Amino acid sequence: MTASPAPRDTVRVELGSRAYEVRIGPGLIDSAGADIAPLLARRKVAVITDETVAPLHLPRLMAALAAEGITANALTLPAGETTKDWANLARATEWLLEQKIERRDMVVALGGGVIGDLVGFAAAILRRGVRFVQIPTTLLAQVDSSVGGKTGINTAQGKNLVGAFHQPSLVLADISVLETLPPRDFRAGYGEVVKYGLLGDAAFFDWLEAKATTLATDATNRQKAVLRSVQMKAEIVARDETEEGDRALLNLGHTFCHALEKATGYSDRLLHGEGVAIGCALAFDLSSRLGLCAQEDPSRVRAHLRAMGLKVDLSDIPGDLPGAEGLLALMGQDKKVIDGRLRFILARGIGRAFVAEDVPPDTVRNLLAEALATRG
Repeated sequence: MTASPAPRDTVRVELGSRAYEVRIGPGLIDSAGADIAPLLARRKVAVITDETVAPLHLPRLMAALAAEGITANALTLPAGETTKDWANLARATEWLLEQKIERRDMVVALGGGVIGDLVGFAAAILRRGVRFVQIPTTLLAQVDSSVGGKTGINTAQGKNLVGAFHQPSLVLADISVLETLPPRDFRAGYGEVVKYGLLGDAAFFDWLEAKATTLATDATNRQKAVLRSVQMKAEIVARDETEEGDRALLNLGHTFCHALEKATGYSDRLLHGEGVAIGCALAFDLSSRLGLCAQEDPSRVRAHLRAMGLKVDLSDIPGDLPGAEGLLALMGQDKKVIDGRLRFILARGIGRAFVAEDVPPDTVRNLLAEALATRG
């Protein structure tokens, strides 16, 4: 008697002829060959991963591909945010050309958001566009960066300022691999999960307040959290693929976050999801100062983030930070700047985010100055 297949959920990202599925469940790396094979014109793929993920998951992926008669070679890049640069983009692209990857072939990104963004961008520019599959191995990547087709690298001027919209052909979110994540990385990924409740689903935020502490140990709740996050992102991407309107809501907390990441040198002083958590707290503080939401909302957001062990305040970031003026200048390089004006995602309450383009700079500056003053 054969075992029943592991339960999985499927979310379809509706983009017409470029629509694709996000499959969510345990053990998906072990069945990845069967999922990928129907997409192939010839049974050949190229896998790019990193030095942290490779020893944990690459052998299983290669075995799953081989079981379906798929030839695969792999490139392993250094781990960490600093890998998202010109040098590693060139290395990945040149390697793919050496592998003679053709436009009908498939590139597989096995890793977190860094690998997904970098490999997706390499696939976008290789031969003017080859197909790729995302196999995200972090909570952050499963609920955010692997879905929606944003790819890119960081530059000296800021985060993700060079890139392309290039949708994957398939996303395989294996929730069992999340059990191998270091606790800090899992918590950081949660910063992107809670963002969905804060921006557009108050009931999801209520559920997270009750269940989020179980996500690391309860696979059922973990899958529910990933599923709801992906559903929300897929709905928004289908309405606004290239961020002309609603998709900007997904950047709740990110204007602050990207400035803080740049200020900390994209180092482990501040992980992306930690920056998102701090950014969400600041966005609700800003919303409250502008009279947009109840004063209780920022406190509720901050209390939940703190209960989950996340960084919440600028005082939680080790080392030096620029002053308020310096952080404001870094925000000026953000992709969301239009005609020199910063766009913030603010909220009229939990689950009620909106795009604001007329935020007084002095209000932001004062908020940052007061937050920095708590660092002592």
